[in-house]
Amino acid sequence: MQLRYAFRLYPDVAQQAALARAFGCARVVFNDAVRAREDARKAGLPFPTAGQLSTRLITQAKRTAGRSWLGEVSAVVLQQSLRDAEAAYRNFFASLTGTRKGPKVGPPRFKSRKDTRQSIRFTANARWNITGSGRLSLPKIGAVQVKWSRTLPTTPTSVTVVKDAAGRFFASFVIDTDPAADAARMPQTDRTIGIDLGLTLPQTPSGGTPIAVLSDGTKIDSPRFLRRAEKKLRKAQQELSRKQKGSKNRARARLKVARAHAKVTDARREFHHQLSAKLISENQGIAVEDLSVAGLARTKLAKSVHDAGWAQFISMLEYKAERYGRTLVRIGRFIPTSQTCSTCGAVDGPKPLNVREWTCSACGTVHDRDHNAALNVKTAAGLAVSACGAPVRPGAIPAQREETGSHGFPTGNRAA
Repeated sequence: MQLRYAFRLYPDVAQQAALARAFGCARVVFNDAVRAREDARKAGLPFPTAGQLSTRLITQAKRTAGRSWLGEVSAVVLQQSLRDAEAAYRNFFASLTGTRKGPKVGPPRFKSRKDTRQSIRFTANARWNITGSGRLSLPKIGAVQVKWSRTLPTTPTSVTVVKDAAGRFFASFVIDTDPAADAARMPQTDRTIGIDLGLTLPQTPSGGTPIAVLSDGTKIDSPRFLRRAEKKLRKAQQELSRKQKGSKNRARARLKVARAHAKVTDARREFHHQLSAKLISENQGIAVEDLSVAGLARTKLAKSVHDAGWAQFISMLEYKAERYGRTLVRIGRFIPTSQTCSTCGAVDGPKPLNVREWTCSACGTVHDRDHNAALNVKTAAGLAVSACGAPVRPGAIPAQREETGSHGFPTGNRAA
């Protein structure tokens, strides 16, 4: 499978100017491609092909006075921008016909120079390389300093340079993983686990609020990164609101807010990477609920749901399970895991969220609400076994899983 390895870049002033030119040229070519297709649609003509767009918007455009500056950047960057426009249209049409999984996507929109995220991509034919001193040499940009947090396991197939909202530069390398090396890193185990995700749990003895409870009784504390940074974020946002629009002071204040949010995002992502890697390494099978995170994010618990980052955490579990040969099962969200007795299987009815313990009316077992739910998640996924080794409740059908992959950026080092 393919993964991305992201590393921080530290370009000097001249390299930042060269990257800004590359970002701008890629954006212009993308917008020209969208405009050409929209003009053809309005005129009732067939969409121009990728080859026609390449000739018109890159080769011929470089010879004109209005687009001669396209020759100042690598041609590969411009070609990849056209491919991005093509991919955006394919996703849009596939979404219209229902062949694309996930939420509906709209048609491509014009990019703006004020967008908080700028990116360019270099493929192998761009002749980029990593120098002997550990710098990333990019065509028409130069050798950029890289902060290597680990070595790349294989030779990358491409690299994407990204500037995020906080003004930071990253290099995202795409690599093909080695199945044999992955199997050696994560040997087979006979352990399985069920996970109950939640927010309204009582405080643990360590003082934290658990974000998840495992079927073995382990409670995982939520660091609550956003809640802890709220005071600092509020102050930075207030300072931004007082600055005059269009001024340099406002630009600096906006950057301060973006950096504060980036710290929260990075800390949450690192926590999810460490937790997901630990669960994958210790368990051969993992069961989770197929929660409607988008629906929960529209309730009064929206801030806490976003702070927990369930979708990101489950996505990490998915691709790491696929990489290391583990089994991840999503059970239906309508299975009454909190209402069912994990001992006798009796359904005891719905209970308010403030009820954290309850006694089964059928067998008299006293249950911790979340531990009982985690046990039921594991059983519903078919991962629980009896003393003779047979599944307790065979026949449970796991929910369909989305295709794993790299969506959005920065995602951190996905090989954790």
